[in-house]
Amino acid sequence: MNYLCIVSGKVQGVFYRASVQALASDAGYSGYVRNLPDGNVEAGVSINDKHPLDHFLAILNTGSPYSRVDHIETHQTTGAISAGFIIIR
Repeated sequence: MNYLCIVSGKVQGVFYRASVQALASDAGYSGYVRNLPDGNVEAGVSINDKHPLDHFLAILNTGSPYSRVDHIETHQTTGAISAGFIIIR
């Protein structure tokens, strides 16, 4: 199952994407993270029994020491997610 998450708060210009990418990669998730023009961050992720959604949401909430997550909007999606976890620039 794949999910699309929109993260709002202080999440751009604070090493948020790099922190999420490192934590998600270390945990074995497949997906991506990228900045959106409106100041939010989008994260796409592939979820399964070994890699649950609640753990990924905890990673998004953790972010970087300089970030602040105010809200995470989550939607199930049919979009394909490639292997590995990458930052889209």
